[in-house]
Amino acid sequence: METTAELAVTREVERILRVDHAGEYGAIHIYRAQRFIARRFYPDIVSEFDEMLAHEREHFRRFDEILSRRSIRHCYALKLWALGGLLLGSFTALLGRNAIWVCTYSIESTVLHHLEWQLEFLDRHDREVFDAVQSIQADEEEHRDKGLKYGTSPDAHRCIFWVVRRATEFAIWLSTKL
Repeated sequence: METTAELAVTREVERILRVDHAGEYGAIHIYRAQRFIARRFYPDIVSEFDEMLAHEREHFRRFDEILSRRSIRHCYALKLWALGGLLLGSFTALLGRNAIWVCTYSIESTVLHHLEWQLEFLDRHDREVFDAVQSIQADEEEHRDKGLKYGTSPDAHRCIFWVVRRATEFAIWLSTKL
């Protein structure tokens, strides 16, 4: 029988897995929408989306496998994250190439900040999930760095950066509740 402290740790690990799984699902849909529009207007950056999309699909698969193996339910809002991702990806892509990269930078820098806390917690409590989260960190850093490299300064698109950051923080928070 688990103690109250052990039960709290188990629940937190389950929340982390649900949040990360849902986040990867949303990211897949953001990049899919941006890629779709980029194919028509910015074909020179489609290969970047192919690579980032492959990373996000692999991350999603990894978290999905752990959730399934541990019989942990996924976030109830996956369809909402898909819709939100499609809308955010489409909106930013229609605003232009720089908006795409500012969006990428904003999302990934917010996610990386969130992963830091997760890794600190998981290092003490769950080695398998720690390894899974740590394994995606380099890809997310690469995506963030591409956003910074290819986009104009986030200050030039401060409104987009801020809206995307707040939407990402809200999605993370809501995923912990659903």
